[in-house]
Amino acid sequence: MRVLGIDVGGSGIKGAPVDTRTGRLLAPRVRLDTPAPATPAAVTRSVARVVRRFAWRGPIGCGVPAAVRAGVLLTAANVHHGWIGTDARALFSHATGRRVAIINDADAAGYAEMTFGAGRGRTGLVILVTLGTGIGTALFINGHLVPNTELGHLELDGHEAEARASAKVRKHSRLSWKKWALRVDAYLQALQRYFWPDLIIVGGGVSRKAEKFFPRLSVAENVEVVPAQLQNDAGIVGAALAYEHAAQRGRQRLALGPPAGVRPRPAGGA
Repeated sequence: MRVLGIDVGGSGIKGAPVDTRTGRLLAPRVRLDTPAPATPAAVTRSVARVVRRFAWRGPIGCGVPAAVRAGVLLTAANVHHGWIGTDARALFSHATGRRVAIINDADAAGYAEMTFGAGRGRTGLVILVTLGTGIGTALFINGHLVPNTELGHLELDGHEAEARASAKVRKHSRLSWKKWALRVDAYLQALQRYFWPDLIIVGGGVSRKAEKFFPRLSVAENVEVVPAQLQNDAGIVGAALAYEHAAQRGRQRLALGPPAGVRPRPAGGA
């Protein structure tokens, strides 16, 4: 199946057509800056621009930085609060004229890594951690996703973990790789103590520079920790897989947006 995968992040909106049989991008990805503020209307316009760039006429899978239930966003940690309670699948479907599946962005990256990357063929408990604008997580038990875990909001040193150990914090606070690695290690240690995973996969764009901080992760003495293999493409590939999974389950009414011509209810935010 060929699906346009779109990854809505706190700083960028990226997309590319994906061959879901191989995980290969079928064209160079397009990246737009995430609008500021990232309101439902502004993000929807950007998603529609990505679709037009490819003149795309097929299905779309989209990862968003929020907990999601049946296409509706339940949280909005790194986008405008107007997204809470908004039906993203309906908005995107109406704006693009295509059917759309919506999934949490870290869950999308997890699908990609479990299917084509570092988690392929792994059983037991696997946790993917994405270090970016915030911290996203995806939890898999014997290959099955437990959606919307949002473990980046666990407390770490009296703060939300993503306010201490995200890649954005490293840049904005001008932390050395050593100092930042200590924070990441403390966070991964907490995950290890709470969940006792068999494998932790560390993803996000920073996974390209794993050699700068992986040697300082003492948590690796207790649990296997590996860098993600699909790096920044994971969200795009996983979003495309999310559409395929929804279609295979025969749950179009729940997981896929309405056909063109069906208007969503008004979105929160301008």
